[in-house]
Amino acid sequence: MKAGDFARYRNTGTVGKVLEVADRPEGQWVLLDTYGLYYEASTLDPAQESEYKAKAQEETTLERQMEQAERLKEQIAEAERNIGRITIAGS
Repeated sequence: MKAGDFARYRNTGTVGKVLEVADRPEGQWVLLDTYGLYYEASTLDPAQESEYKAKAQEETTLERQMEQAERLKEQIAEAERNIGRITIAGS
């Protein structure tokens, strides 16, 4: 495995691009760009660029959904505050 390759972490399915390979006394460690974490080389499998792109798209979609949910919560809170201001005259 070398910088520029794609790898998948077996335990979670995280796919990332290899940024660095470090040989340390406790073994070989690989830095993936996905979360900026080092993974023990023996826990990684080679991956295809298409898997990397698909995983990035999936995470982007989840991130967008979380942002939309947060905006919806803010709108609900605003509506709840406005309900308290309604009078019999309707203003």
